[in-house]
Amino acid sequence: MTTALRLQSAGGDEKAASLAPIIRPVRIEDVQAAAAAAFAAHSALASRTGHPSEHPTPAFSSGLMNFKVKDPNATGFVAEHAGGLVGSVFLNRFPSTPVAAIGPLTVDPAAEGCGAGRMLLEAALAAAHQAGLDQVRLVQSPAHLRSLCLYIKLGFEAREPLVLMTSGASAASTDRSVRVAVAEDIPLCERLCARVLGFARLDEIRLAFAQKAALVALSEGHITGYATGIGLRGHAVGETTADITALIAAAPVVTGPGFFAPVRNAQLMHWLLERGYRAVWPATLMSSGAYQEPAGAYLPSIAY
Repeated sequence: MTTALRLQSAGGDEKAASLAPIIRPVRIEDVQAAAAAAFAAHSALASRTGHPSEHPTPAFSSGLMNFKVKDPNATGFVAEHAGGLVGSVFLNRFPSTPVAAIGPLTVDPAAEGCGAGRMLLEAALAAAHQAGLDQVRLVQSPAHLRSLCLYIKLGFEAREPLVLMTSGASAASTDRSVRVAVAEDIPLCERLCARVLGFARLDEIRLAFAQKAALVALSEGHITGYATGIGLRGHAVGETTADITALIAAAPVVTGPGFFAPVRNAQLMHWLLERGYRAVWPATLMSSGAYQEPAGAYLPSIAY
């Protein structure tokens, strides 16, 4: 999608249309303006809810936007309104995976109500469909009710309540061994992921293995779980919750502010809380298109 989009009023009113946002592809020169809008949006949400901000500093917002704009597997759009850039969205593709992820989608609070959020999301979904991707997912902050309602209106369904967990001191697992993954483990991990989630996260698995960041959990000598990293950008998959707890316990570091845990996994939540992990802020995994209920245990990434 390379042309600018403008919302048309139901009656074709030219004045109303002229006041609507314009949606166009993101450019490198948009980084600072998009970052400023994102920082303002997350700061306002944190102020209203009392939760820590997902964008703690302007530098964090700038770094993230710069990374997303340059990412060859991300398609970005910005919204212009009243002479300024007021929001942005990115559709993230994973070439060997039939799922795309929305994020981040942000609109400056000063521009709320102008329709920018809906138009940005529609542009990202259109880009997904043009790429032949009918499974789209995102992680949403339920404290932001406007975005929750927007996603539902555009066909997303809530699939899993999540909570960001941080600052624990776990002990080693007693019934699983964990080691750094090697290249020979890749096919087994891909098959495990496909069995549990319904598809294999091939690119992420292979990248983590190449970086020697992946761990595998073994039971009676067989691989029963893996993690590409414990943190917002990593994910973990296991046959059972015991695999996930073993991977968390063995992780040399938790990257970023923490990791998402599925709240419905009561065994996992009890294990984390008993070991001093703290719940920082809630989120919801949402999906549009086909979805398989996980047939095992898992930790999602910030993307899906």
